[in-house]
Amino acid sequence: MCLSIPSKVVKIDKENEVATVDTMGVQREASLSLMSQEDIKIGDYVLLHIGFVMNKIDEAEALDSLEIYKEIIDAMNEEDRQMAILEADECPNRGE
Repeated sequence: MCLSIPSKVVKIDKENEVATVDTMGVQREASLSLMSQEDIKIGDYVLLHIGFVMNKIDEAEALDSLEIYKEIIDAMNEEDRQMAILEADECPNRGE
């Protein structure tokens, strides 16, 4: 199962329409080609799907969601955490 965890935009490459986003401490690149460049700014929270930024979300909503994810991760043991990370990296719909 692929989850769309809110990610914070930390860098924007307008020439290549790519944003660098931080998802709970992990940075990765995502395409902005489905969004208007004026819509996304550094510091915004976004949701990704298969390597594309799909929409911008309200900061308060993003922070609430991230807090719930942190509670879930804290409740997992180390083996479960590693499996979740590996499964997320191998998600067939990730588009990388």
